[in-house]
Amino acid sequence: MTVELKYIIANVSDLAAAVAFWRDTVGLKPKFETPEWAEFDTGTTRLALQPASPANPAGTWQPGLRVPDLATKRADLAARGVNVGGAPHEEHGFLLSLFSGPDSAPVSLSGPVPKP
Repeated sequence: MTVELKYIIANVSDLAAAVAFWRDTVGLKPKFETPEWAEFDTGTTRLALQPASPANPAGTWQPGLRVPDLATKRADLAARGVNVGGAPHEEHGFLLSLFSGPDSAPVSLSGPVPKP
């Protein structure tokens, strides 16, 4: 099964300042921004920023992976001893779930919403 790296998500203490840095200092092209999420158009893999939280401290990064069949990949990971967490939820037209990587680092895993 193909696994694509779709996002690198940075957890930031000040979203507006981080957006300004990546846009104005580094020169990345913004894709869109909300109070809870900013995304840059960086080719196939996007840079995304989100406000830090106790679960995602400032300065930490999270990969965002996409697969064609989320249920199958979650079952495969669970069979390999990976903590795949709770049930996926729909967000922005995809099913999204989290699993724990090395050192308990969160990894987001998304796939298409199954058609009825």
